[in-house]
Amino acid sequence: MRGRPPQPSWSILSSPLRRPFPNPTKPPSPSPYSNGKRSDPPPPTRSFSSSPSLPPPEWIDPFIDVSDLNRHFSDLHQSPWVARIAALLDSSPTMESDLTAFCHSLLIRLSPAFVSHLLRSSDSPLRRDPPSPSGSSVGPGGRGVEKIRPLVLEIEEYTMTIAASNSLIRSLGKVGMVEELLEVWRWMKRDGLEPSLFSYNCLLDGLVSSGFIDSAERVFEVMKAPPPDIVAFNTMIKGYCKVGKTRKAIELMREMDSRMGGPDKISYMTVIQACYSDGDFDACLRLYHEMEERGLEIPVHAYSLVIGGLCKGGKPFEGLSVFEKMIERGCKRNVAIYTVLIDSFAKSGSEDRAMNLFLRLKNENEFELDEVAYGVVVNLLCKAGKLEEAVEQFEYCKEKGVSINMVIYCSLIDGFGKVGRVDKAERLFEEMVNGGIVPDSYCYNAIIDALTKHGRIDEALDMFRRMESEGCDQTVYTYTILIDGLFRKHRNEEALKLWRVMIDKGITPTAPSFRVLSKGLCLSGKFETARKIVDDLAPMGVVLETAYEDMITCCAKRAGSGMLADWPMGLLREAGRSLEMYEKS
Repeated sequence: MRGRPPQPSWSILSSPLRRPFPNPTKPPSPSPYSNGKRSDPPPPTRSFSSSPSLPPPEWIDPFIDVSDLNRHFSDLHQSPWVARIAALLDSSPTMESDLTAFCHSLLIRLSPAFVSHLLRSSDSPLRRDPPSPSGSSVGPGGRGVEKIRPLVLEIEEYTMTIAASNSLIRSLGKVGMVEELLEVWRWMKRDGLEPSLFSYNCLLDGLVSSGFIDSAERVFEVMKAPPPDIVAFNTMIKGYCKVGKTRKAIELMREMDSRMGGPDKISYMTVIQACYSDGDFDACLRLYHEMEERGLEIPVHAYSLVIGGLCKGGKPFEGLSVFEKMIERGCKRNVAIYTVLIDSFAKSGSEDRAMNLFLRLKNENEFELDEVAYGVVVNLLCKAGKLEEAVEQFEYCKEKGVSINMVIYCSLIDGFGKVGRVDKAERLFEEMVNGGIVPDSYCYNAIIDALTKHGRIDEALDMFRRMESEGCDQTVYTYTILIDGLFRKHRNEEALKLWRVMIDKGITPTAPSFRVLSKGLCLSGKFETARKIVDDLAPMGVVLETAYEDMITCCAKRAGSGMLADWPMGLLREAGRSLEMYEKS
């Protein structure tokens, strides 16, 4: 075994990570892995030493290149060994022994390039393992990766080259084999190979891809010769964003200004995406303006994020301004951006502006409008009370073969229900179900609300029971609708029972739900019951800030209607004192 001089600069990688791996500053133990663990002494089956009568085993590569003049990867032909080895990588309990026996019997060894190809290939069995029974993943590469650890460590006897090392480091990092990645790095030092900038970048990418951001950070900090380039900076920015350290990613971008002339579009895109995911839409806009000032090319996806952030933040006019700039600069617009803008204008009350954008989108004839865009428009028209126009869009979708989703149906059901056309709402609901669309809580609530508001409480309760039998979550809004409907029909005991069922199911009441309950109870003279319910909710951590105010308002309405003749005024005074105490607290 050749000696391996310690490399003090790499002690940074020996600190604890998510799982332990060998200290790269110490020479590795000569004992190989067995089933992913160290064992001493090594089993004889792991040895490839050939008898005097046999030739030494041959290192095989993944591609056949019989011409020294070949310079293009696309011209290479895959070695027949790839398919034969891949067939053995089935993640079975005997995979390791089968692979070892196969290679031993045919006197072959898998070169670093071969192992890299197997790890990197998208159709490799190592990259498409089924999920474990517990539902947890086993690293980026799957359970098969664990079985080939011995195979990787046997490469130790191969005389490494920079190209082989870089390929292995990159591939091992992609599948989360950090221990082996660091072993390859030490083999480079053993063989006197000085890591290139590309080597460092592969190491950083491997650590970041595997989630070892702290270790990647320490490697980045000691990169002096060669110093980090823009790829290294962008890799670290990606790592910080990946673990939610967006502020650190932005700080690193600022450092790029002094060290290499500033970030590039990839740096900005990565951070804009992270800020959007964090809900920091103002930061998205600032970074977008920085890209403009630097004269960087702004990709369509960046425009989408900035416009989407502005629209989510309730600023559709600012979003439209960015959209118009995008068009001026010759960027290809898409249906998704139009849809976001239409939805934002609709939610901000600018229905005319939203419809103008929709008509502009249709008239451009450049895009195939999808069900999401039509869903936004149908919802807008229904909320504006323009049901006939909404139905026109609905029928147009049917005619053109556009998939009709739940949003379209629910918008129409809710719209027809609110104007009293309950039968039409019911027909649409059944059409939706018969079409194979499983209604969600919003759809059920829409039809239950329509039935309840128009006095058809028994049908609403039937729909409630159907909702439960089909496993659809009943929300606090579902209960609130029905409790209100029962009180309106003077079925007070049923309403109170339904409230208790809601509490027993662990559904937290809201101020509107208690307002409906207190109104029903107080108007029926059951103020004490309402007050007791408020007291019972307090130990559960539910504090309804306006509870007593709602009860007093109901009492005042009762008094105004001349129904307070038999009302115990002591209770009313007590409610007033309770309200005063609550306000002081």
